[in-house]
Amino acid sequence: MGLLDSVDWQGKIFKNGSWVPGGGGDYPVVEPATGATLGRMGRADPQDVADAAVHAAEAQKEWAALPHPARAAVLRKAGSLWQEHAAEISDWNVREVGAVPGMAGFALHVAAEECYEAASLPSRAIGELLPSEQPRLSMVRRVPAGVVGVIAPFNVPIILGIRSVAPALALGNAVILKPDPRTAVTGGTLMARIFEEAGLPAGLLHMLPGGADVGEAMVTDPHVRVISFTGSTPVGRRIGELAGKHLKRAHLELGGNSALLVLDDADVDAAVNLAAWGSFFHQGQICMTTGRHLVAARVYDDFVERLADKAAHLPVGNPATDQVALGPIIDAGQRDKIHGMVTATAGQGAKIAAGGTYEELFYRPTVLADAPLTAPAFAEEVFGPVAPVTRVSTVDEAVELAGASEYGLSLGIVTRDVMRGLAVADRIPTGIVHINDQTVNDEANAPFGGVGASGTGARFGGAAANIDAFTETRWITVRGEPATYPF
Repeated sequence: MGLLDSVDWQGKIFKNGSWVPGGGGDYPVVEPATGATLGRMGRADPQDVADAAVHAAEAQKEWAALPHPARAAVLRKAGSLWQEHAAEISDWNVREVGAVPGMAGFALHVAAEECYEAASLPSRAIGELLPSEQPRLSMVRRVPAGVVGVIAPFNVPIILGIRSVAPALALGNAVILKPDPRTAVTGGTLMARIFEEAGLPAGLLHMLPGGADVGEAMVTDPHVRVISFTGSTPVGRRIGELAGKHLKRAHLELGGNSALLVLDDADVDAAVNLAAWGSFFHQGQICMTTGRHLVAARVYDDFVERLADKAAHLPVGNPATDQVALGPIIDAGQRDKIHGMVTATAGQGAKIAAGGTYEELFYRPTVLADAPLTAPAFAEEVFGPVAPVTRVSTVDEAVELAGASEYGLSLGIVTRDVMRGLAVADRIPTGIVHINDQTVNDEANAPFGGVGASGTGARFGGAAANIDAFTETRWITVRGEPATYPF
């Protein structure tokens, strides 16, 4: 039996271990490729957050007190369930999100690996001994933060939710998850079902789709001690400001406008293959998407011609029924934003070498040659299948342009001289660097995060980042006899 066949989830949220109606009613789950209604989803309201937070805080105490193998076992089981139910989850990912099957498969692989990686956290060392000038034992201990609020976006809802949910639970916390309402079955309902089936005790994971009011309630609720947010930079700034006002930590993984540097010694065909994947994979709806192509003048013309030819031949359509490279944009609002940036950039002098058109929500992969540095598609995050290409005369110019953006998430450098590539990377501030690869990469055991307007640094992936993100640090001392003081 499938994950969703055995529970009455339609029109419901998951709160306090039960599938119940949300305070905000319900709404249709829409397939972007066809406009068809796939089901109905419950919508939470701020009161649901308050209720969930109280129950989460209570349930967390018993969870954190369990022997570490008990928590690890739940995470290992969750990892196996992602694999066991891959066909069902993949179908929802393709239809609800608009992902091509390869992207859905990648998300499922990462989800399982995130759970397996998280399963190793409960048995990690939880502190260290410190030297002390007093006759006592002095130590640092990591303790669970308590209740963690996770706010995940629409574009890759499985990965961008599970990478916080899994380690937070593994380290002894309870979690309130707010998936984007547009992809809440894939990014919320199925995730809640995974952990239900894995044996997670009731009250430790709450799934509350909703709008900005639900997110604000999570940030301001006194029971929620840590916020893990993935989304746009403008929203992240507001969440960070609100979290600061309420004296709680906010881990912010925000937007990007990542650069791919194609140096003058690069193999053009290899560079074009990387560039197409970096800009067009998942319709460009990834924070790490290659948003700027800085190409050495010696290879520029060949690069643009071959990238435009590749873009012109990539099939676009319904990933649930056709063999395509690109599926639909998530909704009309996002499509119109993409097209507005493309047309504005062309209006400022860029040449549309390929694409620039759409049918319904299917946007053609687009190449913008000679993109002006101030044009929207070059200077801002597009979040669509658009590759702005700019000619650079020297490596110094490429470095200057790559570092001029307020974003600093990912960086790709294509060169036959690896050491040269590393030297160039050292001059450009980003959280992630890939030499001879494009900008979109993710592995569960690797730290992930950006600098500048891309967020507050690596707070996802790898034991060190996750432990830092989802625990608090306590200083503890122990004396054999009570201390004495002069008064």
